[in-house]
Amino acid sequence: MSDYAITEHTAFHNVHDMTHSSQAAGQQEVERFLDAMWSERGLADNTLAAYRADLVGLNRWLENQHVGILQVQRDQLLAFLAWRVQQGARPRSTARQLSSIRRFYRYLLREGRIGEDPSTRIDMPKLGRPLPKSLTESEVIALLKAPDVMQALGVRDRAMLELLYATGLRVSELVTLRIDQINLRQGVVRVLGKGKRERLVPIGEEAQTWIEKYLSTARPEIIGMQQSDYLFATRRSDHMTRQAFWHIIKRYAQKAGISMAMSPHTLRHAFATHLLNHGADLRVVQMLLGHSDVSTTQIYTHVARERLKDLHAEHHPRG
Repeated sequence: MSDYAITEHTAFHNVHDMTHSSQAAGQQEVERFLDAMWSERGLADNTLAAYRADLVGLNRWLENQHVGILQVQRDQLLAFLAWRVQQGARPRSTARQLSSIRRFYRYLLREGRIGEDPSTRIDMPKLGRPLPKSLTESEVIALLKAPDVMQALGVRDRAMLELLYATGLRVSELVTLRIDQINLRQGVVRVLGKGKRERLVPIGEEAQTWIEKYLSTARPEIIGMQQSDYLFATRRSDHMTRQAFWHIIKRYAQKAGISMAMSPHTLRHAFATHLLNHGADLRVVQMLLGHSDVSTTQIYTHVARERLKDLHAEHHPRG
């Protein structure tokens, strides 16, 4: 091998080693950040996983640019976001990733790991706030009646759907609910929501009836001789996954003849919208949903207003 070839070969490996080292260093910074977010803010696993995915994506892109995550400049972050858009990322996805990047670099600045935050003066993409799709009350009733309650799993599913609609819980809150969080005597469920914020939500008579039936008949049949702290335990005595419950909802929606595209939050949206349709105060709905800011809840007032306009047009003689 000639001296030139040896030099070129060595240079290539030096760049490769530096890049690999830079990526590993960047990954370490990301893991430190995630540990800090977990210990300081008590963020949920899903939120931490989203942060990890966003920042690992940035770190890999920077690796290809031979830039360390601590040395990145504003222009390089802009180039990364532009590349994401070229790859087909939607504005909402880009906004979420930018939010993760901002929080990451604010943390690095606070810890003295960098001298200047490169994510400042980067504008968020403009987002139109989509109105959540909501089921009608008759569609909800059809969905609730879809499970075959002659079967143990059908009773469990009916109890889960009734509780979800009665309380507006997030699906992740529902599937991880423990028995000691339900107080059937008082008719409330104690929920540990985002940011470890606790709230008490009334269950309602119908949901309470189905939970009692499930606990006395279906649950012992499902878990057998095993022990589980989870209210809606699987045959393995563990809690159901969000994905499994999501498949259950889709199956029952199809059985109920619901043509609307469903999402994991469909019954949560219906809970909030129907409460407002029947005159509930916005602040009360905010507390029940566990929103830290009432502006997050206000989106449902638009849904309720549209529903009232439709009802007016349908039933008023001059509508």
